Amino acid sequence: MSTATITLEIPENLYQRFVKTANATKRPLEEIILQVLKVGSPPILDDIPEQYRAELTDLDQLDDQNLWEIAANRKTSKDLENYDRLLARSKENLLTEKEQLELTKLRQESEIFMLRKAQAAALLHWRGYQVPNH
Repeated sequence: MSTATITLEIPENLYQRFVKTANATKRPLEEIILQVLKVGSPPILDDIPEQYRAELTDLDQLDDQNLWEIAANRKTSKDLENYDRLLARSKENLLTEKEQLELTKLRQESEIFMLRKAQAAALLHWRGYQVPNH
């Protein structure tokens, strides 16, 4: 395959994302940039609500094994039962103030949990892995 050389100025923040990805994956920067040109850039956080971005910001710096662990993580049955119980009580307007705060906290934790799983899976997919749907 023949190649061509170009000089391209890119924004510093984009360059830093590529460098971080190269470091995390232990791949050459040039390989990362070629991957971006072939399939697009790694998933970004622009569509994520602001309050959750801090939880996802550094995922692209993780190695593949850590991303797989996040993507495969599951909530315990105890966590799910507690959430379901509070949700049922909420639908019946039976929550105490303390239970309402707990339900709100659990909902936020669940949203962050799922966003982290989805972002980890998206990063793994971008890195070329087949990620099963769970």
